Amino acid sequence: MVTAAAASVVAGVALLPNWSAGAAVTDDPTVDPATKATFQRLADAVFTDRTNALVDAKSSQEKSRHQLTSGFSGKVRLSGTQSHEENSALSELRGRQTRLAKLGEKYSAASTSVKLDATQVKGRRATVDVTETTTLTYAKTKGNEPKTTGFQAHHELTFKADRQGDWQLTGIRDTDDGYLAVNQVATPAVAKPQVRTDDGPPDAPRAATTWPAPAKPKSFSGTGYDYKAMAAYAQKYWNHYNPDYPDFNGEADGGDCTNFVSQSLKAGGWKHVPGDGTDFHKWFGNSEIQSDSFVGVNEFSWFALSSKRVTSLANVYQADIGDVLQMDFNKDGSKDHSMIVTYRSPQGVPYVTYHSTNTYNRSVASIIASYPNAAYYAYRT
Repeated sequence: MVTAAAASVVAGVALLPNWSAGAAVTDDPTVDPATKATFQRLADAVFTDRTNALVDAKSSQEKSRHQLTSGFSGKVRLSGTQSHEENSALSELRGRQTRLAKLGEKYSAASTSVKLDATQVKGRRATVDVTETTTLTYAKTKGNEPKTTGFQAHHELTFKADRQGDWQLTGIRDTDDGYLAVNQVATPAVAKPQVRTDDGPPDAPRAATTWPAPAKPKSFSGTGYDYKAMAAYAQKYWNHYNPDYPDFNGEADGGDCTNFVSQSLKAGGWKHVPGDGTDFHKWFGNSEIQSDSFVGVNEFSWFALSSKRVTSLANVYQADIGDVLQMDFNKDGSKDHSMIVTYRSPQGVPYVTYHSTNTYNRSVASIIASYPNAAYYAYRT
């Protein structure tokens, strides 16, 4: 009996949380509506701070003094490690803002809101899914230039309860494909290189990213395509997906970006080429079936070039409305992301709209400032 009791005590000790001796320990905390609301407010503060780091201000010190996350303590707050991560992110974003300013682009204002989508609690761990909606106002816009750019992004936040039952934000994971929001600093996800199993698809030459670019005016007549309709479609469905097509965002590598570009081109007059969906010489897509070239980044490039529907541009800044840009984040030869041009400024800067992460009217200058080491490909449609 004594041995059994001793064993029971030992087992009981083993089941206790691993706090230091004498520390206050609570039962597994509950997450009531007020706590969920505070989770949402902290998430809003995190992403608002990130967005504000891109807005032109007098000094970085001024921005640091007004960080919204610094106002959280007690029941819900940043962990020490996450606080360090956010400071690093803000430093990187301020550097991005400086690079953009040198290219002549500034944001005069920003607005970020976060909606709490779901909360799951297991023991002393809470997983919170949120949707971020951000708008940035371009400074010094003239004429018909876009007044704003913006995006919707989805994130998963991890909170852990400490020994007093207070919740600390310990991790943030971006759950969209691509990590292409202007205020994100995570390394972009890349697709696996495609294996060529057919008759040798064409290689697209890389496009330069130097500005200004040599003139390459686009003909908007005589091609049979309606480029304004392409741009209008992209601007209509950048965050409200067309139910006539499937949504591939979050579905394996690549997401919905090329599917979205193909839809926009189809709206402007590109015709189906029916046949075997795995043959890159074919191109078609609807609610029920899509060719690989309609939804795949590399396959789209192969079809577009081999069909002569596009020609390659030497410089990304030559792209105009209805043209397509692609990126290879790690320069491994496999393209990772597709975008369509929805505006070109009189100064020669194209603006792109894309899915994964859903974004409208983002300048190519901003893309290059965020991903200066990527390989770029530009196609005249």
